[in-house]
Amino acid sequence: MEAQVENAIEIASNPTSSQALRGQAIEFLSRLRTEGSAWQACLALFTRNPRPSDSVRHASLDLVSNAVQEHRLDAQSLVYIKDTMMGYVRQTYGPASSATDPNYIQNKLLQTIIYLFVTLYPTTWQSFFDDFRAIAGDQAASGNVNTAGTILYLRLLKQIHDEIADQLISRSEDEKKRHQDLKDMIRNQDAQKISLSWQEILAKWRETDLSIIEMCLKTIGRWVSWTDINLIVNESMISIFLEMAGQQGISTPDSPEGRVRDAAIDTFSEIVGKKMNPAEKIELILFLNLANIVAQLIGSPALADFNTPEYDNDLAETVAKLVNNIMFDIVKILENDSLADQTRQRADELIRLFMPFLLRFFADQYDEVCSTVIPSLTDVLTFFRKLQKKTGTLPTQYSQMLPPVLDAIIAKMKYDETASWGEDGEQTDEAEFQELRKRLHVLQQAAAAIDEPFYIETLSRVVGNTFQRLVSADPSLNWRDLDLALYEMFLFGELAVRNQGLYAKREPSSVAAQRLVEMMSSMLESGLSNFPHPAIQLQYMEICVRYYQFFEQNSQLIPKALEDFVRLTHHNHVKIRSRSWYLFLRFVKPLRAQLGNVSQDIIQAIGDLLTIKAELPNESGDDDMSSDEEDKSADAAFTAQLYLFEVVGCIASSPTVSSDNKKHYAQTIMQPLFADMEQTLSQARNGDERATLQIHHIIMALGTLARGYSDWTPSSTSTLPSTEVSDEFYKASEAILVALDSLNSSMEIRSAARFAFSRMISVLGTRLLQQLPAWIDGLLSHSSTMDEFGTFLKVLGQVIYTFKSESAGVLDTLLTPLLQRVFTALGETPSGTDDEIQLAELRREYLNFISILLSHGLGSVLISDTNSSTFQTIISSLDTFSRDTTDYPTARLAISVIIRMISTWGGSDKIGPRASQTPTSPITSQNTIPGFDTFVLDRFAPLVWSIPGSPGFMTKDAQAKQVLQETASLQTEIVKRVGEPYVERLKQDLAGMRMDGSMQDQYLASLAGAFEGQKKEKEWRTFFVQFVERLLSATG
Repeated sequence: MEAQVENAIEIASNPTSSQALRGQAIEFLSRLRTEGSAWQACLALFTRNPRPSDSVRHASLDLVSNAVQEHRLDAQSLVYIKDTMMGYVRQTYGPASSATDPNYIQNKLLQTIIYLFVTLYPTTWQSFFDDFRAIAGDQAASGNVNTAGTILYLRLLKQIHDEIADQLISRSEDEKKRHQDLKDMIRNQDAQKISLSWQEILAKWRETDLSIIEMCLKTIGRWVSWTDINLIVNESMISIFLEMAGQQGISTPDSPEGRVRDAAIDTFSEIVGKKMNPAEKIELILFLNLANIVAQLIGSPALADFNTPEYDNDLAETVAKLVNNIMFDIVKILENDSLADQTRQRADELIRLFMPFLLRFFADQYDEVCSTVIPSLTDVLTFFRKLQKKTGTLPTQYSQMLPPVLDAIIAKMKYDETASWGEDGEQTDEAEFQELRKRLHVLQQAAAAIDEPFYIETLSRVVGNTFQRLVSADPSLNWRDLDLALYEMFLFGELAVRNQGLYAKREPSSVAAQRLVEMMSSMLESGLSNFPHPAIQLQYMEICVRYYQFFEQNSQLIPKALEDFVRLTHHNHVKIRSRSWYLFLRFVKPLRAQLGNVSQDIIQAIGDLLTIKAELPNESGDDDMSSDEEDKSADAAFTAQLYLFEVVGCIASSPTVSSDNKKHYAQTIMQPLFADMEQTLSQARNGDERATLQIHHIIMALGTLARGYSDWTPSSTSTLPSTEVSDEFYKASEAILVALDSLNSSMEIRSAARFAFSRMISVLGTRLLQQLPAWIDGLLSHSSTMDEFGTFLKVLGQVIYTFKSESAGVLDTLLTPLLQRVFTALGETPSGTDDEIQLAELRREYLNFISILLSHGLGSVLISDTNSSTFQTIISSLDTFSRDTTDYPTARLAISVIIRMISTWGGSDKIGPRASQTPTSPITSQNTIPGFDTFVLDRFAPLVWSIPGSPGFMTKDAQAKQVLQETASLQTEIVKRVGEPYVERLKQDLAGMRMDGSMQDQYLASLAGAFEGQKKEKEWRTFFVQFVERLLSATG
C-alpha cells in the first residue's frame, strides 16, 4: 500500500506525467482522502527513514491530518498516530537533531498535532505541553540549546490560541463549548508552567536569537486575553517587557531589536486590552507604569522630532496603538455610573495624564499614526457629550481638555508642509487626506455638540485671524493656511445654515449665522479671490455658491463676486476653468432676480467662451480613463461649456431685464450658432464626423440656453417667456428640426435633438405641439434604437403631462403612426443581453405611455375614428405582455394598465361602496364607453386564469406573486365595474375547475370582502395567490 500511495503522489505531482495517468493518480488519492482508510500507510511514508521526496511526505501527512480531523478515528488509532508523531518530532526537533522540515511541511505537521491536541488533551494526552517543553529543553537549559524545538514549541502555542481562542473566527455552539473546556483545563493544569517557560525563553535567548524573543512576545500577547493575568503581570515578566519596550538607539525599525521592541509594546497593548473589572484595570495600568513608559518612548530619539530622517513612524504607530487602548479602557471605566469614588478619581487622573499623549500622536505628521488614536479620541468626546447632556455642564477637569482637543482637530485639517495640490501622481495622497478630513469632521462635530459657543468662538478666531493675516500681507501666510480657513468656513455652514437658513426676516438666524456673515464679509473684503493658488480660488467659488443667501441680503457685494467669477472662468488652469463654469451657474441661478442691471456686461464678458469648436475624441482612448474631476477630454470641456450657456440664459431672463433686451440677448447668442449650423450642415451631410459633432454641440447649446431662459412647468409659479422671446426659440426649434431632418441617421444628432426637445417645452409652451409631427419624424427614424424609442416615449409623456387636453388634437393625428413605429420596434428579436434589456425597457415605457394617456383624460384618443384601427393591436399587446412569464415586472405593469382602462371606461360602480353613484372623476365621467362591460368580459376576464396558466409561470417566484396580486386587483376592478354578470362568470369558471359550492362561496366571499377596506383587500390578494398556488399544485 505504501508503494502504491507513494507512486500515485509522485505521478500526481509530476508535471511531465501524461494527463490520463495524472488523472488516475489524483482520482485514487481523492478516494483515499474521502475514505480515510490509508492513514497507516501515509503515516509510515511520512516518518520513513530514509525520507521519501518532500512532495510525498507533505501529501502523506495531509492525508493523515484529514483522517484525524474528518473521519472520527477510534481512540487506539489516535494514540498510535500521536505516539508515532511524537517519536518523529523528538527525532527531528530534539537537541541532537541537525535537520528539520521545510516550512510548508512544518505547517502541516503543526496542523496535525493541533487536531490531535484538541481530541486527546482532555483524556490521554495531558502531558502535551510538558512533552513539547521537554523537546525545547529542560528547565536548566530551556531555550538555549535547541533552537528548532523552541521555535516549534512557540509556534504550537500560537496555533493553539488560533484554534481555540481566536474571537474573529466563527464557530458552532458545540465547538465553542469544546474550546471553552480546553481553555479551562489549560488554565487549571498548564498555564503556570507555560508562563514560566516564557520567562525562561525571554531570559535565555535574548543574547543569541532575537527572532525567538519576538515570537515569544507575540505568543504572550495572544494568550493574555484568556489566561490568568497574574501569570503574566508580575515583577519578573514586566521588568523584561519594560526593558525591551524602552530600548534606545535602535537605528532601523526592521532590525531584530526594533521588531522586539515593537512586539513588547504590542504585548503591553494586549495586556491593557484584557477584560477586567474597572478597579482591577486601573490597578493594572498603574502597576505597569504605562504613563512613564509612553513618556519615555515619546522622548526617545526615534520619536522626539517629526522632521528628522531618524523619525520612526512604525514605532509611533505601535505606541499610538498602546495609548489608544489605554484611553479606550479609561473612558469605558468613567462611563460606569456605579463606579466607586476612589476608582473614578484615579481614572480621572489617568485621563489627565494620557490626554497629552493621545493628542501628541493625533498630531503626528503621518496620517496612519493619527488614524490609530482617532477611535479613542472619538470615545473621549462621546463621553464628554453624554456627560454634558446628562448634567447640563461639563465638569471643569474635562472642559479644560476641550480647547487643546479642538485646536488639535483644526490643526490636523490643514495640508502638511510636504503636500502639493493638483500635481500628477498626487491623486492617491489627496484622496487619502480628504478621507481623513471626513473623519476629523466627525470629531469636530462632536466637539461642537459639547460646547457650541466655544466651538463658534474658536472657528471664528481661526478664520478671522487668517483673513487678517492676508490683509496685512503676512509673509508667513501660505495657501495651506487659507485652505484651512476656507474649509472650516465651508463646514461651519452646517451649524450656521441649519433649520431656517442663514437669514430669518432679513437678519442672521442665529449666533453662528451672524459669525458666518462676518466671515463672508471679511473674505470678500480681503481680496482672497486674487490669491494666486488654484485650491484657494476653487474654495472661494464653492463658498460663494454654498452661501448664496448672503448675497441675497448683501446685493451690493454681488458685482464683486460676479467680477471674480468672470475672471476665474478664463483661468489658465483647466480644472479651475471647467469647474468655475459649473459653479458660475450654481451662483447665478438663485440670484437671477438681482442680476438684471449687470446682465449685458456679464454676457459680453464671457461671450468669448461661448464659441463652439467640436473636437473628435482621442483615438488612444485616454479620455475614457479619466475621472470626473480630472477629465481633460474635449467631451468633458464641452459638457462644462454647456453650463455657460445656461448661465447666459439665467442672466438674460432676469425679471428686471426688459422683453426687448431678453430678445436681443437671445438673438446675440443664437444667431452665431444658426450661422455656424448652416455653414456646417452640408459638410455633415457628406459624412464629415467633426462637422456632425459640431451640429450636435450646437443643438445641445440651444437646448441648454432654453433651459436657462425658462424653468416653466404647469405646476410652477413662473410664467412662460414673452411672445417676443418665444419667437426666437421657435426659430431655434425650426433650425434644430432642419438639422434633424438632414442628419436623422446619426444617433448623436437624434440624442442632442431629443435633449433640446424636452427643454424647448418651457420656452415654447403649446407652440411646441405645432412642431410635434416633425419632431416625431426626426427622432424616430428607421435607425433609431429601442432605447431611443423608450426615451422618446418618456419625453412624450412629459409633453402630455404638461399640456394635457391641449395636446389631444395633435395626438389624435400622430398616435397611429407613432405606435406603428413602436410596435415595429417591439417586434424585433433581440440579438444579445443589451438588446433584451432595451426591449424590456421599451415595453415598460410603452405601457407607461398608454397609462399616462388614460390618467390625463386622453383615453379618447386611443379609440377615436383616426386611431380605432390601432386599438385592437393595443389590446393584443396588453394581453401578450400580461401573460409573459419571462418578464414579470412588465406583466404586472400591463395588468395595471388594463385596470386603469377598465376604471376609465367602465362607467359607474355596479358593486361596492360607491355603487350606482355618478363618477366623481372628470376623466371617468367623460370617457365612459357604452357596452364596454361586455368587452371586458370577453377580453379581460379570461386573463384572470390565463395569466397563471401561462407556460412557465412559477408561483414560488416573488415577482410572479406580485403579478398574481395585481391579477387579484384586476378581478376586483372587473367586479366593481361589471357587477353581477362577472360574478356569474366567476361561478361558472370555478365550477369548471371542479370547485364545490362551499369552495365557491369561500372564494366569492373573500372577493366581496375586498370592498370593505384596505385590510380586507390585502387579505383578498393574499387569498388569491394561495388559491392559485393550490390550484396549480393540484393540476401540476
